[in-house]
This record gives sequence, C-alpha cells and structure tokens, in this order.
Amino acid sequence: MIDDTFPSFLETLPKLKVVILRSNKLRGSLKGPTVKDSFSKLQIFDLSNNSLSGPLPTEYFNNFKAMMSIDQDMDYMRTKNVSTTYVYSVQLAWKGSKTLFPKIQIALTTLDLSCNKFTGKIPESLGKLKSLKQLNLSHNSLIGCIQPSMGNLTNLEWLDLSSNLLAGRIPQELVDLTFLQVLNLSYNQLEGPIPQGKQFNTFENGSYEGNLGLCGFPLQVKCNKGEGQQPPPSNFEKQGSMFEEGFGWKAVTMGYGCGFVFGVSIGYVVFRARKAAWFVKMVEDTVKKRGSSSRLV
Repeated sequence: MIDDTFPSFLETLPKLKVVILRSNKLRGSLKGPTVKDSFSKLQIFDLSNNSLSGPLPTEYFNNFKAMMSIDQDMDYMRTKNVSTTYVYSVQLAWKGSKTLFPKIQIALTTLDLSCNKFTGKIPESLGKLKSLKQLNLSHNSLIGCIQPSMGNLTNLEWLDLSSNLLAGRIPQELVDLTFLQVLNLSYNQLEGPIPQGKQFNTFENGSYEGNLGLCGFPLQVKCNKGEGQQPPPSNFEKQGSMFEEGFGWKAVTMGYGCGFVFGVSIGYVVFRARKAAWFVKMVEDTVKKRGSSSRLV
C-alpha cells in the first residue's frame, strides 16, 4: 500500500540486484538516473500494478548492464558471508502465473512494467537487454511500432505487449527469438501479415486477437495476394520474376527482332566477303544438272 513516487534513492545502492515494488500505489514518472551507473547490477525490475505514468525509463534501460550480458552460470544469488547459508528467494509473475522461486538463479533476468499508465513509444534501447528472460509491458498506453531491435533479445522466453496502442507490422526479426514460449500481442492496432517460421508457427490465435488488421496463420483472415502466405520462391521462380519485372515481354520481343536483323546482316556481309564458295558450287551443280536434263529432252 505504498502511496508515493518512485523511490529514486534506490539508485545509490551499487549492489542492488532485485527491485520488486509491484501492486502498490506508486505514481508519477520515472525521471531517469541521477547518479552514475545506477542500477548497473539490477537483474529483476518489477513495478507492475501501480499508477506510474509518462514515457518508459529509457535512461534506466541504458544503465541495466547486468541485463545486457548473457550469463549462463546456473549458480544462485546468496549472501557472501560464509557464516550463513541464506539464499535469496522471490515471487514473480512468470509467464502469466505467480511463481515462487525459492532460489534466484544468477541467469534470471526480468523486466515487468505492466498495468501502469506509461505512454509514448517503446525505446530501441530495449534491444540491448540481451539476457532478459521475460519482458512484460502490457496494459499501458504505449504507441508506435514494435521495435525490430527486440529481435536481439535472443534469450527471451515470455514477451507480453498486449493491451496497448501499438500499430504497424510485427517485425520479422522476432522470428529469431527461438526460446520464446509465450507471446501476447493481443488488443493493439497491429496490421499486416504475421511472421512465419520457428517459434511463430507454435503460437495460437490468442496471441493476436483484438488486432483487426492482422492476417495469416494462425488467424482465419487470409492476407492479400503476395502478402505473408506465399512460400519462398524457387530459383526458377526468382529467375522468371526477374525476367518479367526486369525486362518485360515487349522488350524481349524487340530484342529478338533486333538480333534477327543483325544476324542476317552479318551473314550477308560474310557471304559477300568470302563469296561462300560452297554455296556457289552447290548452285552451279544444280544449274548444270538442269541444263543436262533440258538437252536430253
């Protein structure tokens, strides 16, 4: 029930790894860091279910150094005091369900700013947070497009951008998120064909519902001809397409005509220049035979 603005003094804690302040009454905007390297060790940042407003904290994202490096270490967060065996635990909304983590893996990174009043565009700098396992920006008032740079979040397992005002197409780059298990882009203003391939072939209708402009699998709405649903062209089709688009039949016909005239002209010149002995001999033989035949008659 904390009723206040975001406690910016937390920036001064250089070893802070986990901030969970969800389901309070935090309000106002996140103005960005006031000290150098603030939140550089942060791995879990959960401010969901508050009343925070204004743009997303882009400058904070640029400081989340621990979320930028991929750590495959399966160790757990624990106190460094050898006299104790305390291991940190946490409860998170994990892939849509509240989950208790009795131990926090070093590699666990999550950013949850859902159910607030954030506005503006999704910053491109989010694509730097390559170690993120889950990203939840749902139920805000975000506008603009889904940044193609989010295709760099190759460790992402859960992406929820639902219930915003996002528009434009779903970037093809998101197909590269091969660890993605849960995708929710519902209730936005997205349009165009849904990307195909890899994990995108496993997502169902619920991932896209409420976007009237979307088309293609798994939706029943088919895309217009040439959009989304056409398989990759074969080499023959590519050549045929290039042949048609690059030259055109009229141009090809003109080319054949010019070539024929040119060939006949060259043949005539050669004929005149070399006198085509074999051809002359053949004609002379024919004439002689006809002459002999007429004399016999």
